[in-house]
Amino acid sequence: MSVNRDFFAERDFNRDFQESGAPEGGWAQAARLPGAMVPTHCCFCGVQCGMFLRVRGGKVVGVEPRDFPHNRGSLCPKGVVAYQQVGHPQRLLHPMVRRGGKGGQLQRASWDEALGYVVDRWKGIQAEHGRDAVAVYGGSSMTNEKCYLVGKFARVGLRTRHVDYNGRLCMSSSASAYARAFGIDRSPLPMTDIPLARCILVVGSNIAECFPILTRWLWAARDRGARLIVVDPRETPTARTADLWLAPRPGTDVALLSAILRQVVHDGRVDEGYVRERTVGWEEARAAAEPFTPEEAERISGVPAARVVAAARLYGGADPSLILHARGIEHSTHGVDACLACINLALARGQVGKPGGGTTMLTGQGNGQGGREHGQKANQLPGYRHIDAPEDRRVVAEAWGIPEEELPGEGAAATEMVGLMEAGRIRSCLFMCSNPLVSLPDLAQVERALARLDPLVVVDFFLSETAERADVVLPGTVWCEDEGTTTNMEGRVLRVRSAAEPPGEARRDWEILCDLAARLGRGAWFPHRTARQIWDELRRVSRGGVADYSGITWERIDAEGGVFWPCPGEDHPGTPRLFTERFGHPDGRARFTPLTYLPPAEEPDGDFPFRLATGRTVYHYLSGTQTRRLEFLNSQAPEPWVEVHPRAAEGLGIRGGDRVRLTTRRGSMELEALVAPTVRPDTLFVPYHYGGAASVNRLTLPAVEPKVKIPEYKVCAARLDPLGASPRTDRGPRRNFTADTRPDMFPYASGEGRSAEEEEGKAY
Repeated sequence: MSVNRDFFAERDFNRDFQESGAPEGGWAQAARLPGAMVPTHCCFCGVQCGMFLRVRGGKVVGVEPRDFPHNRGSLCPKGVVAYQQVGHPQRLLHPMVRRGGKGGQLQRASWDEALGYVVDRWKGIQAEHGRDAVAVYGGSSMTNEKCYLVGKFARVGLRTRHVDYNGRLCMSSSASAYARAFGIDRSPLPMTDIPLARCILVVGSNIAECFPILTRWLWAARDRGARLIVVDPRETPTARTADLWLAPRPGTDVALLSAILRQVVHDGRVDEGYVRERTVGWEEARAAAEPFTPEEAERISGVPAARVVAAARLYGGADPSLILHARGIEHSTHGVDACLACINLALARGQVGKPGGGTTMLTGQGNGQGGREHGQKANQLPGYRHIDAPEDRRVVAEAWGIPEEELPGEGAAATEMVGLMEAGRIRSCLFMCSNPLVSLPDLAQVERALARLDPLVVVDFFLSETAERADVVLPGTVWCEDEGTTTNMEGRVLRVRSAAEPPGEARRDWEILCDLAARLGRGAWFPHRTARQIWDELRRVSRGGVADYSGITWERIDAEGGVFWPCPGEDHPGTPRLFTERFGHPDGRARFTPLTYLPPAEEPDGDFPFRLATGRTVYHYLSGTQTRRLEFLNSQAPEPWVEVHPRAAEGLGIRGGDRVRLTTRRGSMELEALVAPTVRPDTLFVPYHYGGAASVNRLTLPAVEPKVKIPEYKVCAARLDPLGASPRTDRGPRRNFTADTRPDMFPYASGEGRSAEEEEGKAY
């Protein structure tokens, strides 16, 4: 879609309201005018595309793209229909309480009854079992204001140490790696820097489907002559356009990236001056990479040695060069190490801090960056402070007006909460903007854990799979029914504006938290009457922290098209590009990390010969709670499928479109086979956006990275069995899944078919 430039400029409209003396919430008032266009940002991925919501008679009726710096008048298929959530017939309109015990039915209740019941139960539980027996589980698809308030509510309202969020399942590997290596967890450069790169290495990211609008910046770089390398077990749409595609066995990325680093060293491509002046730990990291010869990388990863050498020479010969990475390497028991391997490579080449150079984490959730900065993470306080650091605790306790000793310590990670729930140590939990009955691994355990909660409380705007099991359901709001901010993947703080009022009896999420706090007797610490008041408090509390938002006002965001943090004062310009002169550690130097390779937690064997990987499709988002209810998106991908290579399918007697049974050590599911030459013959792929019996997370294992506790979604041992052809007479013609098969796509998977040029590393 293209921008209709006849519409008024957003800045002029905003100025008109300011000059007319309109009170706060002017955009919501504007939304009631005929033909209003409310500027905001998409609610889905971390790109956070700019858009106008078309409003007529107080109802959101359409969308127009905005010519914003990072989306330039474009929207992806999800962004085009996001507005359809607002008036959706399945919206939750009133509170519900389950009457008759766990076997009873959810029935309509008043807000007073629902909140009163929850607070009475919480008070009783905490009096008998301690404050930590109640937990809060947040999400990163909320505004910064809401994310901030979730953490404060847990620690000041409930006074529990157990608060975490669903970003634990997606960004915790890269967050830990960046904080460890750079001293700051944030992408070092804006998206608009990408075209400056001369070589782009994409590791574990299906950009074309997960971040479609980001693809424009890849193409801009390609138009300027940049070379593209893609590392992924599947030939994604991005990989199909690459100069070089490396398809490792899932879970072997550390070995592959270490081998590329070793080859860069042996080719004399290390920036010795940069390494000497701006980093520490190089000799140890170099020595740790030395055993990973191209041949050793081939043995472990299945990528031919020649391609390893070719990748190192393409990347090592380019300046500037940029590494983009995402969940493909981060959803792993070794995800932090895989991110650190990317960082080691970029530091060795002296790229971090250059325009168009370094590394960038691609954020999956809409506010995945801001959602982990302001206190809803288990070990964090606002401003990216650490909850166990005495000075950080003192500053935040003082800002909140509580004694420091009242501030709880670090709680359990989201993935650890499940075990505590199952063991009865967490007896009630409030879930906001999360759907763990789809998103967490080993769902049989999750079901057992949630069944023990009494009450299980869910705030959502649709009846998600988790809400269906709840004892109390509280209707919240979609993104454009509230004011606030989000922080996109590049660290740009953006404005989200209200275009409609909450429907029925639904309330804004922060209003629900403030009401609960008041009923707990903690209302004095939650006096907020507008989202703007929460924002101004967040700014004050973040002052002096790593993620310093204190200089960012809503007016500045409107006037400047977003402001990059850190921004420690209103006269500070913000920081679009980090590490140009020094890193975030006290000595100003980045840290190399010596790495060793460890295999995945579960590897194939005779009974389970495949590696199962999970991931996204372009038509859905996270657990699918939103996108599976939007007709166009769901019509394009109404159910999951399993991708299997033609060679593997032939050996199993499976044709494209057949029903098959996918089995792991946790259980089985039935689904349709998509026979495709774009996946490794030893690998299966299933999208994870579906609930109930269609949820692949019934099969994934609960192994997690030892420190940050992110699950290993991208590899577990699996078996595939045919069930026979699918009866499709009532569903239209069979899709030709096996068309354009290329049996030579993966000749190297069995060590066959490489030419002499490939053996010598000259074919690329």
